[in-house]
Amino acid sequence: MTRNEKTQIGFLIFPGFPMACLTSMIEPLRAANEIAGRDMFGWSLVSEDGARVEASAKVWFEPDIALDRCDDLDQLFVLSGPSSKFANASSSEGKLRKLARHGVTMGAVSGGIFPLARAGLLDGFTTSVHWCYEAAFTAEFPRLAATEDVISIDKRRVTASGAAAAFDLSLHLIEEELGADVATEVACWFQHPLVRGQGVTQRKPTFAAESTHDMLPPTVRKAVDIFADHIEDPVNIADVAREVDVSVRQLERMFQKTTGTTPLGYYKSLRMHKARQLLLYTKDTMMQISVAVGYTNSSAMSKNYIDVFGIHPKEDRKKVNMFRVRKNTIVPSA
Repeated sequence: MTRNEKTQIGFLIFPGFPMACLTSMIEPLRAANEIAGRDMFGWSLVSEDGARVEASAKVWFEPDIALDRCDDLDQLFVLSGPSSKFANASSSEGKLRKLARHGVTMGAVSGGIFPLARAGLLDGFTTSVHWCYEAAFTAEFPRLAATEDVISIDKRRVTASGAAAAFDLSLHLIEEELGADVATEVACWFQHPLVRGQGVTQRKPTFAAESTHDMLPPTVRKAVDIFADHIEDPVNIADVAREVDVSVRQLERMFQKTTGTTPLGYYKSLRMHKARQLLLYTKDTMMQISVAVGYTNSSAMSKNYIDVFGIHPKEDRKKVNMFRVRKNTIVPSA
C-alpha cells in the first residue's frame, strides 16, 4: 500500500492503443472502489509528452500527465500496438527504467509488451504474449521468456495477453488489496463468467473451423501441437500420424470432421498465419519471413499465402501500412 493508502496506477497509452484493454482494467477498479466504499485504487492516463492520444478505435483520450512527470505511481501499465515506439526513445525508455529502479511495478497489456521489451524491462522475466503476436515477439526478442498463459505475474513485472485478460488482471489486483469476496462481487457486477489466474492458457482459433484449440479431440489437438512446434522445420504428415498413433487416412478423416480441412491444409494455414504475424508486426523481408515459416524461397510462400488469404503478402503489407504511418514513414517497411 502507498503512503496515502491508495494504489496509484498509471496507464501509458500510445497512438493506436487498444481501447478495450484500458477500459477492461479501469472499470473493475472503479467498481471495487464503489463496493469497498472508499478509493483503494487511483489511476491516471499517461502519454509520452502529455498530448492527447487517439486509440485504435479512433477515439481520442486526454492524458493526465506526461511520462517524465510520473513520480508517484505504484504501478505503470503500457498499452500500445506491437509497432509502437517512443518519439524520443532514449529519454522515455530511460524514464521507464528509472521508475522500475525506484520500485514501480511495470506491466503491459497485449501489444504493450513490445515497448516494454525494447526498453529492456522484460529481460529475465516471463512475459504473457497474445497468440497473434507470438511470432513477431519471438522474432524480435528471441532471448526473452514468453508464455501462452493469459496473464503472467513475475515479481515486479505483470503482463496480460489481451482485453479479457486485462479484466482478470484487475480482479487479481482487487483480490490482493480487498480480498476474494470483493473480487468475486466485481466479476459478478460485469457478468464476467470465469476468473482466470496464472497458469490458464489462452484459447486460440483453429484457423479452419468455428472452434478453438481446447475444443478439438485429443488426437487432433496433439497433431496440431506438433504442427505448431514445426513451423520453421516442416514435418511430414505421415510422421505426424505415426506420432499420434493413427493412420494417415484416419488422421485425414478426423481433421476433416473437426476442422473442415485436411491435415496438410490445416498445417499450411497455420504456417501462413504465422507468416502474416511477421508480415504485419515486423520489418522482416519476404525471404526472412519465408525461411521463418519453413520455405526455401519466397515465391512458394507467396503462392500459399495467396491460397489462404486471397492476397499477395506484399500487397497485404502495403494495405495495412496505409493505416500505419509515423513521421511520414510507413511502418513496417516492405
